[in-house]
Amino acid sequence: MSCFRLPTRFLGPLMVALLTLAAQPATALDQDKTLELGRRWTQAFYAGQIEDVWGQCTEQMQAALGSETALRQFHQQIQQQLGKEKTLVAENVESAGGMEVYSRTVIFQKSNQQFHVQWVFDKAEQVAGFVIRPAPKAAPSKFLEYKTKTDLRLPFEDQWFVFWGGREVAQNYHAATTDQRFAYDILMMKNKVSHRGDGKRNEDYYCFAQPVLAPGDGRVHATANDIPDNIPGEMNPRQALGNHVIIEHGNGEFSFLAHFKQGSVQVEPGDLVKAGQRLGLCGNSGNSSEPHIHYHLQTTREFGKGLGLPAQFQHYRANGKDVSRGEPVRGQVISPVSK
Repeated sequence: MSCFRLPTRFLGPLMVALLTLAAQPATALDQDKTLELGRRWTQAFYAGQIEDVWGQCTEQMQAALGSETALRQFHQQIQQQLGKEKTLVAENVESAGGMEVYSRTVIFQKSNQQFHVQWVFDKAEQVAGFVIRPAPKAAPSKFLEYKTKTDLRLPFEDQWFVFWGGREVAQNYHAATTDQRFAYDILMMKNKVSHRGDGKRNEDYYCFAQPVLAPGDGRVHATANDIPDNIPGEMNPRQALGNHVIIEHGNGEFSFLAHFKQGSVQVEPGDLVKAGQRLGLCGNSGNSSEPHIHYHLQTTREFGKGLGLPAQFQHYRANGKDVSRGEPVRGQVISPVSK
C-alpha cells in the first residue's frame, strides 16, 4: 500500500531479502552516480568482497543484517543455490523516500527465474538497503478486458505524477496482488523530486494537504479519519489504508482511496457523493512512506478480499496529450480536463 514499499524480511528458502530503509529521507544523489554505485557494489558482492560491502553499510543496515558473518553466509547461499549472474535483463534508478534505489533484473546460472538485485543509497553514498529477491509476476486476472462501468474522473485537480500505475509489475508493484491488480499511487513532483528541502516533514511534500476528490458518483461505505500521519520514511502496516474512504458505486464496483491526512476526511458512511466532490486532503497515514494518493477499484467493499478491476478514467491529459478514456501508467504527468 505504499509508493515505496520494499521487503523488510527474509523471503523464502533462499533467504533472499536483506533490507532496511533509514527513517529520515536524504538528499537524492545524481542518477548517473547511483547507477555507477549500484553496478560497483553488485560486482563487489558477487566477487565475495564482503568486508568492503559491510564497511559501506549504514549502522542501521548493519544492525538489520546482524553481523558481517551473516552477510557472508548470505553471499555463500546465493552462490550455492543460484550461481553466477548469467543474463542482465534490465536496470534502472529511481528515487524512493528521499533515497536512491538501483534495481537490476537478472537471471542466474542455476535458475531460469528472473531475480531483482536492489541497492538503496543515502546522500553519503552508503548502503542503506540491499535485497536479492525473485522478480514478482503480475497476478492472474479475469478482468483484463473489463470496461469500467462507473464514469470515473481523476480524484484531484492540477498536475500529479503517476509513481505506480500500469498492468505490469515493472510499472506497478501492486500488479502482483489480486485486489490491487490495477491500483495507482500518485503524488506531485517538481524538478523530479516530490518535496522541498530535505523532506523530513510531511509539509515539505508538494501533495500534502491537497484536496482529494470523489472519482465517481456513489455512496460512502466506510471511512477512517483519526489515524496519525507518519513521519516521512516510516510506515504503519498494521493500519494499511490509513485514513480512507471506500465508495460503493452501485454497479459492482468499489473505489478505495487511502492515506488521507488525519482529521481531513469530510464524508461519513451512508453519504451520497458526486464525482468531483471533496472527500478530504492528501496525507501520509497507514502503510505509506511519504504523502500520496492511493487509488484502486475492486469487486467488493472489503479491503483485501476483492478482485481488482481496471480503472479507466475519462477526460484527462497525460504528458500533454488529451485522453478521452484511459488508464494512466507509471511516469506520466496527468491532470483532469473539462468536458
